[in-house]
Amino acid sequence: MKEVMLDCLGEACPVPLIKTENAMKKLSAGDVLIVQIDHSCAMKNVPEWARKEGHNVEIEEVDDGEWEVIIEKVS
Repeated sequence: MKEVMLDCLGEACPVPLIKTENAMKKLSAGDVLIVQIDHSCAMKNVPEWARKEGHNVEIEEVDDGEWEVIIEKVS
């Protein structure tokens, strides 16, 4: 299992979602992608997409208006 950080700070939709989709394609089942986001639109879209794809998702607010979306690839 590996952990990959994806910095999407300062980027607006749909860039964080596109970067997340591309990064997830490179991971194996059990790997974890940590997406750093500071845009509320991406904060809604990225976890929503990941859950729809069947991945495990956790969200941590690391600062005021800044989150880490932790996505564990299921398959």
